[in-house]
Amino acid sequence: MFSTVAWHRTARVREAIDALPLLHQLSDATLAEETFRHYLAQDALYLADYGRVLAAAAAQAQASEEMAFWAQAAREVVEVERQLHATHVTDLTAAEPSPTTVAYTSYLLSLATAGNYPVLAAGILPCFWVYDDVGTRLKAAVGDLSTHPYGDWIATYGDPDFTAATDTARDIVDHLADQASPGTLARMHTAFHRATQYEWMFWDAAHRQETWPI
Repeated sequence: MFSTVAWHRTARVREAIDALPLLHQLSDATLAEETFRHYLAQDALYLADYGRVLAAAAAQAQASEEMAFWAQAAREVVEVERQLHATHVTDLTAAEPSPTTVAYTSYLLSLATAGNYPVLAAGILPCFWVYDDVGTRLKAAVGDLSTHPYGDWIATYGDPDFTAATDTARDIVDHLADQASPGTLARMHTAFHRATQYEWMFWDAAHRQETWPI
């Protein structure tokens, strides 16, 4: 199964994600509020383009169920997750996308414009899956979120509904992989791996509060 193999192949990257200071500090509530606000501002900028990528997947899908799923995911990015950013970030207009944010969104948008739907879907999946995996384990580790300063973020990605959406995305990608040519399958694995690397880069850059060097 594509997703099982792809997940296994990215094990080293995901171990590096688990070791990121931002996630450890977020878990034990020692993450500086300024750093968290910077991260959420970058996330909001990322999600604006990610929503466009999801909409592109909906446009390229042939099956009505897949079309509906990606379209609903795009809607939730705009309407639901933006609410989380609004709680912590007062002025998104002042935020400038970091080099890593630009690189990640540009990569996903390039997959969207290339017109290879299975490869696009494979590149979309890590943002679902990595956040679900991290959020679910963070929620279990923290326990009571009611007094945690970032409990609303943990609850969003540790939510069973988000796990269900991730499972649906995995099923779609696995189905597409089953029908893909060897060349397309190889490109799907490359897209999944690259997007997983960008997930590490995104959290690392946010913790460093990365800016443009010149």
